[in-house]
Amino acid sequence: MSQYPVPIPDMITSAANDEVKRLRALHERKFRKQTGWFLAEGARICHEAVALGWAMHRLAFVAGREDDRQVRTLLSGLVETKGRALPMTESLLQRISRKDNPQMVLGAFGQRWDDLDQVGGTPDECWVALDRVRDPGNLGTVMRTADAVGAKGLILVGDCTDPYSVEAVRASMGAVFNVRIIACSEAEFLKFTAGWSGHVIGTALPAAVDYRTADYAGSLIMLMGNEQAGLTPDLMKACTQLIKIPMLGRSDSLNLAVATGVALYEALAKRGRSN
Repeated sequence: MSQYPVPIPDMITSAANDEVKRLRALHERKFRKQTGWFLAEGARICHEAVALGWAMHRLAFVAGREDDRQVRTLLSGLVETKGRALPMTESLLQRISRKDNPQMVLGAFGQRWDDLDQVGGTPDECWVALDRVRDPGNLGTVMRTADAVGAKGLILVGDCTDPYSVEAVRASMGAVFNVRIIACSEAEFLKFTAGWSGHVIGTALPAAVDYRTADYAGSLIMLMGNEQAGLTPDLMKACTQLIKIPMLGRSDSLNLAVATGVALYEALAKRGRSN
């Protein structure tokens, strides 16, 4: 009987190995959609994901590290999914991660998607809605901020970048595993918010309300616009309040992730939720 929870095969040394090619392909949105998998990097982040009940299908690590405490714990996370351990050379891990200094552990996890009908299940909950967000770094940073303020999750409206891309997951610093993610069309979002009993607060340049004076009480959807174009006219009409963040210098706007952070922490302060 093996001393490990799953079999440990011989070290993988070739980039032509099917498992290596499968993991490298997860950089492509098309393949992530086909498989339902995505990559996460680092022992700490992978450990948190397994602890939160996320399904891990593959664990790639530097050969010889299978007796490390963290790696050994992660190997146990492969049992339920009947996943595979993939010991390999450091250079192959680098090829998969596409980083000069890759983490020593990479996990392939199953994606999770929620539906709009799951919004509003608890009182006073907060969600972040993003209209056509295009930059994966912005999206990952917003996930991290949403997690930090205790928001339930993100609603991705329209043609958004993939929250499960390597870049977005990397920027989220593991928050992707702790926030719910919903994707919907603008029409679906507008139909949902028409019956939403809480606030929909959107940021817009023509807004008249300073973000520090808005009413953030109760259930809340914080709606943020596209990096270049902002919110569409229909989405602005769907808002119960439109807010603006003052610009005192020559810049006329903030980076999307920064603006989201400013608004969410103001909402957190007004709602009186802090440790």
